[in-house]
Amino acid sequence: MAVRILHLHSTFALGGKEARAVRLMNAFGDAAEHTVVSAVPEQLSARAALEPGIRVDFPEDAPSLTGKPTPLRLFRLARYMRPFDLVLTYNWGAFDAVMSLRLFGGPPLVHHEDGFNQDEAEGLKPLRNRYRRIGLGAARRLVVPSEQLEKVARTAWGQPPHRIERIANGIPVERYALPPEEGLLRLPQEPGEIVIGTVAGLRPVKNLPRLVRALAAVRHKKARLVIVGEGPESERIASEARALGVGARVHLPGFIADPARYIGAFDIFALSSNSEQFPISLLEAMAAGLPVVATGVGDILAMVSADNRPLIVSPDDEAGFAAALDSLADRPDLRASIGRANREKAVAEYDEKVMIARYARLYGEAIGAPRALLPPGT
Repeated sequence: MAVRILHLHSTFALGGKEARAVRLMNAFGDAAEHTVVSAVPEQLSARAALEPGIRVDFPEDAPSLTGKPTPLRLFRLARYMRPFDLVLTYNWGAFDAVMSLRLFGGPPLVHHEDGFNQDEAEGLKPLRNRYRRIGLGAARRLVVPSEQLEKVARTAWGQPPHRIERIANGIPVERYALPPEEGLLRLPQEPGEIVIGTVAGLRPVKNLPRLVRALAAVRHKKARLVIVGEGPESERIASEARALGVGARVHLPGFIADPARYIGAFDIFALSSNSEQFPISLLEAMAAGLPVVATGVGDILAMVSADNRPLIVSPDDEAGFAAALDSLADRPDLRASIGRANREKAVAEYDEKVMIARYARLYGEAIGAPRALLPPGT
């Protein structure tokens, strides 16, 4: 009998945590059936990455994950969760569901924390810390992808070591060795052109206007910037590009499924975020053999190869960010050598097979059936 899993997401627009959740759903195959609820109901683009045949429902009548945490609202959430075998909650936007199980009980629950939005990028909120400390008593495990978040869980959230599980994100690295699909990004091709690219939700915490400003400061005037993703910051990004006179060199193609199909078309991968933890988009870029210029937040410095580390700069150093891009723009040999080192590290450390097996065992142990979700042959 299939395991009935309820996924409660802060958003189900395709980002790092959503991409991982979808990969796991695809890997579990017929062993599970899924119900997905998003705190932002209209943000469901990650469903496009689900493989045909995966049993998944997106109900329109589920209780809202947002609102004041009144006892009645939390009771209704707990009642909704009762028929499921396992509840998986993701980030602060779904935390009321964790608290509802703390108060009223229910199925086994595993909570995931992958990072922070702009409202906590500069510092954690004491009230949220206290709420997490109380609510996480309902979780069988708290899963985090990064060393930094593991420290936050132990200190700010007061979680005992036995409750915390750090599982590094992984990807199907072999797929990223394939050539990109031609024309997918719909870019004009010019001799000597350099494509700086990123894959991100267009949200304030990603600070994509910083990336636009870096492009404007790059000396290589045939450099283009491609930002793949969707979100509320689209017009702000475009406005910044127009104001700096680089509107024609900044491309916002929107959401494109399956980065393995196009990320290799970039020459340089860039991340300009105010806050990250263990970004999957960075793993994808490394697996595609790209050099990376990024802000040194979360575990990014430890993730990239030793050759790439000089290109990781402070979030406050916009001049250094642009200089790092400049150092690669006219050096195809340097881009290639750093890209090879990143690819080698991705193959050695970030293949998804280990990640999938660890999540499958963790979820199986939570419901008392350790092998229920393990893919065949694992």
